[in-house]
Amino acid sequence: MREMSRDEAIAFLSEGTRTGKFATTKADGRAHATPIWFVIDGDDIVFNTWHTSAKAKHLRRDPRASLVVDLQEPPYAYVLVEGSATVSDDLDEVRQFATRIGGRYMGQDRAEEYGARNGVEGELLVRLSIDRIISAADVAG
Repeated sequence: MREMSRDEAIAFLSEGTRTGKFATTKADGRAHATPIWFVIDGDDIVFNTWHTSAKAKHLRRDPRASLVVDLQEPPYAYVLVEGSATVSDDLDEVRQFATRIGGRYMGQDRAEEYGARNGVEGELLVRLSIDRIISAADVAG
């Protein structure tokens, strides 16, 4: 097992259609984790969420969050990102990233469809800053 460099970790996060597991903190201190589709934009993990989702409520109260992405077959690997999130309802940005995310996970031929479906009033854009990375590659190596 070895730690990935930052560049390797970003490449790992960006590869294919790996789903992220996004974690926030509930008001009572318990963890809340949910799967997300995301893209990397500079030093941020970017995804959409509905304005009444648990994620949105938690992040408005406490912006600290983390995301883990893993490779679920040999040689096994994971990247854990810790950071602070910002939430925006700017519809142009929401639609732009909903389209990029749709392209990543559903294919470029369906990107516009997903952008139109998820780039609507009530949908939010979340940016998780990549403040800290913990990673492991070749776990079973």
